[in-house]
Amino acid sequence: MGEPSAAAGYSTIRLGHEDGVATIELHRPDRLNAFTEEMLEELVDAFDRTDADDDVRAVVVTGSGRAFCAGADLGGGDATFERDPEPFGMDRHADGGGLLTRRVFDSAKPVIGAINGPAVGIGVTMTLPMDVRLAADTARFGFVFTRRGLVPEASSSFFLPRVVGIAQAAEWVFSARIFDAQEALAGGLVRSVHRPDELLPAARALAAEFAEGTSAVAVAIARRMLWQMLAGGDPAAAHERDSEALHFLGSSDDVREGVTSFLEKRDAEFPLRVSRDMPDFYARWQDERGGLAPQAQDGVVRSYDRLRPPP
Repeated sequence: MGEPSAAAGYSTIRLGHEDGVATIELHRPDRLNAFTEEMLEELVDAFDRTDADDDVRAVVVTGSGRAFCAGADLGGGDATFERDPEPFGMDRHADGGGLLTRRVFDSAKPVIGAINGPAVGIGVTMTLPMDVRLAADTARFGFVFTRRGLVPEASSSFFLPRVVGIAQAAEWVFSARIFDAQEALAGGLVRSVHRPDELLPAARALAAEFAEGTSAVAVAIARRMLWQMLAGGDPAAAHERDSEALHFLGSSDDVREGVTSFLEKRDAEFPLRVSRDMPDFYARWQDERGGLAPQAQDGVVRSYDRLRPPP
């Protein structure tokens, strides 16, 4: 990974960038990268930063040390999961994991999970809105909520059945058992299983495939279209979204470059940038979907800041 971003001032994650791929590393190795509210805030901020950085074409998320994320930090004892009546300025009790997965859901860049070790509770549900998940053969997974007297969180009742199907989702949630990487592969939770030392190279190679020779704006719009239709709709709704996107891109400088470079048998150099050239309908689609993207990508207005209560 490239050098961690010191300017961000993170204490529970590290953010690096190299060759068009950002790497977000959960970094509490002494606590098996257990999830805290501070980690939530820093992760949301990191996705705001990667969206705003045109040099970033894809994001890889992994863990530091021998775990990916062992779930919520239980250091608070039996009060760990208590919630204030109206946190984050919302009308109802807000699950912090859901704030994170809604932000990942709205990423303008493809997101790849490189699950290097145990991923339990929020440690696995945070990966569900990532586009692709790869696992080390040492990884272990568990939707362990009912063993803690809880139900699945982080919007996983939406994501998990769509990723693996309702029968597999029900088996893993109702049993709350720990399962290995091969079962995760067979159940469709992960795309591939790798030796630990080969996991990050494989994830970065896949990220490079997403970035090389493609239009960043087209990829961002396509990602939103795929998730939008997975969230609901029908062929007529998909036709409407397709037509809107094709109308915008069909007369854009990117499509002109794509066609010209093909005819001239050279690599394309697409001029459009996610930070400045996204169409108006992109934000409208986001609002229709109930996502959690920032209102501005200028380094000032952040997603998480919009949800914190006023001082």
